Amino acid sequence: MKDTYEPYVTDDGRQIGNVLMEMKNITLRFGGVVAIKDISFDIREGEIRAIIGPNGAGKSSMLNVISGFYHPQEGEVWFRGEKRKLMKPFEVANQGVARTFQNIALFEGMSVLDNVMTGRLTHMKTNIFQQALWWGKAEKEETENREAVEKIIDFLEIQAIRKTPVGRLPYGLKKRVELARALAAEPKLLLLDEPMAGMNVEEKEDMSRYILDVNDEFGTTVALIEHDMGVVMDLSDRVVVMDYGKKIGDGTPDEVRNNQAVIDAYLGVAHD
Repeated sequence: MKDTYEPYVTDDGRQIGNVLMEMKNITLRFGGVVAIKDISFDIREGEIRAIIGPNGAGKSSMLNVISGFYHPQEGEVWFRGEKRKLMKPFEVANQGVARTFQNIALFEGMSVLDNVMTGRLTHMKTNIFQQALWWGKAEKEETENREAVEKIIDFLEIQAIRKTPVGRLPYGLKKRVELARALAAEPKLLLLDEPMAGMNVEEKEDMSRYILDVNDEFGTTVALIEHDMGVVMDLSDRVVVMDYGKKIGDGTPDEVRNNQAVIDAYLGVAHD
C-alpha cells in the first residue's frame, strides 16, 4: 500500500500530490437510517477523485459531509493536515471548497455574468456600504473580481451568453454556468455532484473536456459523483465505491473495474 502522506504515482505514470482531504471512519445517521457507515478515504492534491455507487448508496450524503452541509455523528474530516471543527457551509467555502449541485442551483432571473460573480463572494472584503458607494478600495476590488470572472467565462467558452438571463438557457449551458460560478471561488477542492446528469453525448464530451482542463490548467483538485461509468473511468485517477452506505472498493479505475464486490453491486446481485 502506498504511503498516505507521500506523493502518489498513478498507474499511467501521473504524479499526484499529498493528501488534501481525509475522511476518517465517517458515520452519518438520519434517525434510525444509516446513510454512511464507517467510511474512510482520502483526496489528494491535483487528482480527479470519483465517488460512485448505485442509487441510494450514500454518495450525495458523503459529498454533503465534505462540503459541510451534513455533520457526521462519528468520524473526523481532515483538511490540509488539520482536523476540521464543526463548520457551516460558508465557513467550508472560505477554506477553499466549492461545489456544483445535482439539481442546478442558479439565479434564473440574473445574467450569466452576475451568476458567476456570486462565486467571488469569498474574495470580497469590503462591506456593503463601501460597495454601494463603489469608490476607492471597493471599486478596485470590484474590478479585480470582474477580471477574474471574465477569464473564467472565456475559459469555459460562454462569452456569447454572458449577458443572457440564466432562465433562458438550455440545460447543458446552465450546467456550464454553474461550473463557472464554482470556479470563480478559486477552490482548492472542487466538488461536482453528477455534472453529466441529463446531458446528451456531445454535452458530456464538452463537460468532460472542461473538467480535465480545470484539473490540468488550474491544478484544481476535483471530487465528483457520476453515474456514467464511461466518464468515470476516463476522467478519474482514483475511484471510491459505495453501496448501502458502506465502502466496497477503492483504487484506480482498473482496480475498481475488476473488483468483484463492485461488479456484484452494479449487476444487482442479492445481498446477504
